[in-house]
Amino acid sequence: MNALRTSLKILGIALLLALVALVVAVGIAMSSLPGFDQLKSSPNGQMIRVHAVDGTVLVSLGPSYGQWLRSDQIPQVMKDAMVSVEDRRFYSHPGIDPIGILRGAWLGIERHGQGRRLQGASTITQQLARNLFLTNRYSFTRKGREAILSLALERKFSKDQILELYLNKVYFGGGSYGIDAAARKFFGHGADHLTLPEAAIIAGLVKAPSNYSPTADAQAAVGRATVVLQTMVETGKVSQVEATAANPADVKLAPEPKQNSVRYFTDWALPQLDTLIDDSTDPLDVWTTLDLNMQRSADRAIQQDTPVGLQGALVSMERDGAVRAMVGGRDYISSIYNRATQAQRQPGSAWKLFVYLAAIEAGHKPDEGIVDEPVTIDGWSPRNDERNYSGQINIRTAFAFSLNTVAAKLGQTVGFQTVADMARRFGITTPINTHPSMVLGTSDVRLIDMTRAFAQVDNKGAAVVPYAITKVVGPEGRLLYEHTPPESRVLVAPQVAQQMTDLLQTAVNTGTARAAQIGRPVAGKTGTTSSNKDGWFLGFSSGLTTGVWMGRDDARPNPGLYGGRAPAHAFADFMKEAVAKRPVEQFDTAVTLPEWQLEPDDEAYYGQPDNGIPTVDANGQVIQQPAGGTDSDQTMPDQQAPQVQVHRGSDTRGADANDDDWRGPPPPPQPGQQPGQRLDQHWLDNVLGRSSRGANPPPRGGGQSPQPTQ
Repeated sequence: MNALRTSLKILGIALLLALVALVVAVGIAMSSLPGFDQLKSSPNGQMIRVHAVDGTVLVSLGPSYGQWLRSDQIPQVMKDAMVSVEDRRFYSHPGIDPIGILRGAWLGIERHGQGRRLQGASTITQQLARNLFLTNRYSFTRKGREAILSLALERKFSKDQILELYLNKVYFGGGSYGIDAAARKFFGHGADHLTLPEAAIIAGLVKAPSNYSPTADAQAAVGRATVVLQTMVETGKVSQVEATAANPADVKLAPEPKQNSVRYFTDWALPQLDTLIDDSTDPLDVWTTLDLNMQRSADRAIQQDTPVGLQGALVSMERDGAVRAMVGGRDYISSIYNRATQAQRQPGSAWKLFVYLAAIEAGHKPDEGIVDEPVTIDGWSPRNDERNYSGQINIRTAFAFSLNTVAAKLGQTVGFQTVADMARRFGITTPINTHPSMVLGTSDVRLIDMTRAFAQVDNKGAAVVPYAITKVVGPEGRLLYEHTPPESRVLVAPQVAQQMTDLLQTAVNTGTARAAQIGRPVAGKTGTTSSNKDGWFLGFSSGLTTGVWMGRDDARPNPGLYGGRAPAHAFADFMKEAVAKRPVEQFDTAVTLPEWQLEPDDEAYYGQPDNGIPTVDANGQVIQQPAGGTDSDQTMPDQQAPQVQVHRGSDTRGADANDDDWRGPPPPPQPGQQPGQRLDQHWLDNVLGRSSRGANPPPRGGGQSPQPTQ
């Protein structure tokens, strides 16, 4: 008996000492706990949802914490659902649940030797302590610390504060932390207005977020939500009738955004936030200019038309600079490199846009006469297709046929620095060399910059600034930023842009760009670089400007790649769908040309791309080619250059010739050639459908470069 009393006494003293130790430990833990506001503002990461122009969510980025909801903002149905399924004695226990502990211990005895953990003993407070201060690594030491912290939390904060912290911090799967982030991800709206079945789905996620995620396994999510509803009936939070009526299977889930090609756009757009709004850790909704239908069309065009083994990129923008579609490569998952905004490649003949803009601004006219003849500038001698020269022609014809000699003469006349300044004025941001060969596109450019340049021609010479973000909305719908059009700035006079448009639509109607025709007025230009390393097409129609590039990332030659082929086809396939519902817009200057006419830009279908654009080094100096020419001088094995015979005013071509074969203006007359074969301006004017009056004034300035104007 005495031994029993002694044992009880020792046990009592031990329990008393343990209690004292527990009180001391809880007290120490309480003193070290952060305040409630500190716990609320602890770094969570930031959720950013990016919307298309129609409001569709393109992508959600970052840890998704959503908006912090105060206790009085959290729907009661959400609180009841969570407490019922996770901790039905939450409002009565001191932080740990003795009944739950005993139940967990009993389950542990039953499952001894099965390798399964104790379950059912963690309260909401314990889960919060673990999420805030501990790790998920299971051990008895961690469970002990978890219990002490839970008791401390209960002593320091109210039940409402603990539940508020829990519901805003716990992980619900899919990268979503807190009920607001979960509601936005799964239902497309905030958690301040949840229905009973929605609350049941969210509450059911805590047990195993990856197993019960509605987007991963909808059936499992519905089954788990049904269990939650039944526990709410058992705890008296809802009636059986209400639980039966709340069918989780009827809940409409938000669609999962596609994250392939749109990520090229979002990767380009989101860094712009740094210049638009102040730093913030709040969740943001970013509304953009992207048109999902156009994006799908752009993606489809690049996938279908880009040759096997090559990469492709596309940018499309409105006259006000709103970017409607952007594809930076064939597959974002395999390559995040954005070829639409980051890659720098030579543009070939597409660069002649700036040469002719500078010439028109200097006073040259599309119908002005100029001689296509051999020319040497500082030791550089550009050549045309098949090394032929057409003699006296006009500037429109030279542009339509993409004659390199004429581009070189115009560049020398206006000054190569003037051409570079024009390119800078139109938004080229990459380094520009001013060697004579620069007129043939030997400076690297970005696709988005070239597309912008063509858009500014379409905008009648007024500046266009590409943009992606229309507005940024913070918590509670607070407007943080809204796009306003920049002050209009004129780059060139409207008549200069109109004459340039005249030339560009001539190229589409008569040359290698015929593949870009879409059944309505189009103005544009192809570009192909030496050895077919790059193929370009840039053009505009009905207020939309689109640029396409194709090539290899390692800049290797691509036999058969020409701007007038795959890039022009991709442009047409995209634009036919993109502008289908827009009214047809006629250009200010109309052009009527024979349909059979082709531009003999050597990016036609045989021989040298861009009429023999030279290979140059990084400084624009011509690299001398060995005898026999470059690899691009050779006709492709399966192609034979057609025999062409052209007579004035008629289309008497060889029997095997067709529209795709014609190589352009006939060569100058040879000794013994019949007068009917002689190329003259009257023939060209007939071909172009224009009057010959006043077409042949002498070249301006006698070849001397005018002084640059300020």
